[in-house]
Amino acid sequence: MIRRGNECQIEYREHMRDGDGTVQLTNFITGPAELCGKGRLFSRLTLNPGCGIGYHVHEGDSELFFILKGTAEYSDNGTICQVSAGDVTICPPGQGHSITNKTEEVVEVIALVVYE
Repeated sequence: MIRRGNECQIEYREHMRDGDGTVQLTNFITGPAELCGKGRLFSRLTLNPGCGIGYHVHEGDSELFFILKGTAEYSDNGTICQVSAGDVTICPPGQGHSITNKTEEVVEVIALVVYE
């Protein structure tokens, strides 16, 4: 199967996980079945300046981010650091994270949520 970029569903989430602003999600899959029931999200996240995803803890799943473009502030289980294009973050079950664009440039992230 091939899904062209213009066939991907785009959605907008305001205050995602109590974060600031609106996050654009370009969803590469239409549901968990396309990940063989092993996950629930495979998307490109677009974080405009000042926007982000609030701190949240993963229970029963893990979330991985691949930073495609830009630099963001990332909370790794409460430890704040910078992540930039080419970096990968992994938030395993029972741990928490957040990501916020505090720059003047757009940040793009590939996000994958997989079940335990």
